[in-house]
Amino acid sequence: MTGALSRALQRHGLAAVGSFHPAAGDRLPPGIGTLVLVGARGRTMWEHFRTSPEFGDAQPHPMDRWSRRVLDAVAAHLGARAFYPFGGPPWMPFQRWAERGEGAFSSPVGMQVSAARGLWVSYRGALGFPARISIAESERGNPCTGCAEPCRTACPVDAFAAGRYDVAKCVAHVTSAAGAACRSTGCLVRHACPAGHGTAPPAAQCAFHMEAFIRARRLEATGSAG
Repeated sequence: MTGALSRALQRHGLAAVGSFHPAAGDRLPPGIGTLVLVGARGRTMWEHFRTSPEFGDAQPHPMDRWSRRVLDAVAAHLGARAFYPFGGPPWMPFQRWAERGEGAFSSPVGMQVSAARGLWVSYRGALGFPARISIAESERGNPCTGCAEPCRTACPVDAFAAGRYDVAKCVAHVTSAAGAACRSTGCLVRHACPAGHGTAPPAAQCAFHMEAFIRARRLEATGSAG
């Protein structure tokens, strides 16, 4: 099963980045013996996504729609059930699953961090299998232990002061001339984390996510104003 899963995900630039056997409190339906968290396979996911129909169809949420299409197909092929961190409510508890499956921790700036991927912890979905299958254990341990914590001072406008994310301050900066670096290369706080060095997405993907973030915040502001 693990070989078939790896091959099926790799065809889309994806990989199993964590797994666990569900217990009470994990908010999974009965009959799930193993949950596998799915994330980017290095930088190859972006190459697959940017050549997809969703990337160029000018419709909302292209990466989420691409993720659902490819993971629904993988799930059907392997006899699994797909779960996603988007499309709610109800919202799946991916933060809890990240702790259980990848050994993710809360970082000094509030975002989740893992030993393997640093502050680039992100999931395109999860696959639930009825059997208890064995998946290679991901790298564990709290990477913040003994760290100089450069993440605390990396934000130009200190939007993560005291571990709380000031969305308005962040948006004001990244949409200004001074925020050009954030828009083009991604969150400087994430880049500053020494854990998971080399796992940052390509700059084009970071810019894509930042553009989507800005667009979503503007839509929220328009909606609240109306």
